[in-house]
Amino acid sequence: MLTIPINQDLPHIPRLVTSIPGPRAKAIVQRDRTVTSPSYTRDYPLVVARGEGCMVEDVDGNVFLDMTAGIAVTATGHAHPEVVKAIQVQSARLLHMSGTDFYYEPLVELAEQLANRAPLIDGAKVFFTNSGAESNEGAIKLARYYTKRSLLIAFLGAFHGRTYGAMSLTGSKTVQRANFGPLLPGVTHIPYGTNASLDYLENHLFNTIIPPHEVAAIIVEPIQGEGGYIVPEDGFLQRIRNICDRYGILMIVDEVQSGMGRTGRLFAIEHWSVMPDIITTAKGLASGLPLGAILARPELMTWPPGSHATTFGGNPVACAASLATLQLLDSGLMTNATAMGEVLQAGLTKLHEKYPRMSLPRGKGLMVAVDLLDEDGHLDSTLRDRLIQAAFLRGLLLLGCGKAAIRFCPPLVINNEQIQIALQIIAAILDN
Repeated sequence: MLTIPINQDLPHIPRLVTSIPGPRAKAIVQRDRTVTSPSYTRDYPLVVARGEGCMVEDVDGNVFLDMTAGIAVTATGHAHPEVVKAIQVQSARLLHMSGTDFYYEPLVELAEQLANRAPLIDGAKVFFTNSGAESNEGAIKLARYYTKRSLLIAFLGAFHGRTYGAMSLTGSKTVQRANFGPLLPGVTHIPYGTNASLDYLENHLFNTIIPPHEVAAIIVEPIQGEGGYIVPEDGFLQRIRNICDRYGILMIVDEVQSGMGRTGRLFAIEHWSVMPDIITTAKGLASGLPLGAILARPELMTWPPGSHATTFGGNPVACAASLATLQLLDSGLMTNATAMGEVLQAGLTKLHEKYPRMSLPRGKGLMVAVDLLDEDGHLDSTLRDRLIQAAFLRGLLLLGCGKAAIRFCPPLVINNEQIQIALQIIAAILDN
């Protein structure tokens, strides 16, 4: 009988026992190349066998410190015992019944918890999805259905997904849009994060090419993710809320990467005390299982039966994992995200002081980034990419974002010692 190990006893620091990549990893990478889509983005040849907490082990027995969390997905760490237990118990009871056709309690319980905690006026109604892109697709439909308007405003640098509607909102990289047109009509992008951009929207665009009373929604990340972990200027998000109120526009906040405790709050928008109309989420919602959600003010979610549905969204096993995740976030992981985020930013600030080609850090909680710069202070993507590759060879997993940034989005269980190890590895690379 197959059992899932819960206490895997991986070391809590990197341990390299072969050349990187090792022989088994090389063989699997070669097999992968013959059968998988070339559209996948693989930054380095990591072939993962198992994980525990902030550590992952590859197929050759090398152990890496993970500062990526599967792109901010494994919020509670890899294979957290409580999450694994919840999955095992639910799997033995019920694997699947489509939540759009039938009822089961894990879906209802999770919806209740999210509705009670959503930073929305009068709580929320919830539609479950499988991913962030799917959540944003549904949010577009809901906003257009409710407002009976067609236009949408998004931001340069934004990432909302790669399906057609979500891709039309995305403004991050041309490779994500090239040769896929025509995209969804009626989408306008403006610069992110500055009040000057919103001045331009109100004083110019609304008077020339965008009738404000035809705008269904403004969709915004409270902290831009793929765009570089950019924190907006003070007043920016409040200003969007005011604009939306003035013109009857819905404010959609994309919390796919910034949500589920990553910034020290369940949703990053809470740092600014702004209440949107719709929140989209996914990634860390179920600590590794595919689950997303659209949270909307109850008065907005008026679409009739059959107008929007899903086969797998709100799967009972994913819901059970999510309920365990929320409990863990409440029991200390969000507090740890705040504390360890401060440790991480303090350490990165010291690195900046010693290595000026690394910028000062930015972010909130464990959603932190730094830029790599050339000798003239310009963004240097080549240096960034070299540093990420060198870190992998030393047992540290990092990912880039933006033009030349490194993002730090580790599991929320990370501790002080592991952060110091990551900083030491980066310092050693910058010394060379």
